[in-house]
Amino acid sequence: MNEDQIKGKAKDVGGKIQEKVGEAVGNRQAQREGVSNQAEGKVQEKVGDVKDIVKGNR
Repeated sequence: MNEDQIKGKAKDVGGKIQEKVGEAVGNRQAQREGVSNQAEGKVQEKVGDVKDIVKGNR
């Protein structure tokens, strides 16, 4: 795993937590931000995947 994959996964997981906390307390903005963070994290993870492919690590 490279740095982008690790940071992306962390952002995805953090976004899931933020979304669930927002649901639990009824905060729709926190839910939206959590979903947004998940999307950003998934994109960053894919960037890391592409970097690995280009470097021949996969």
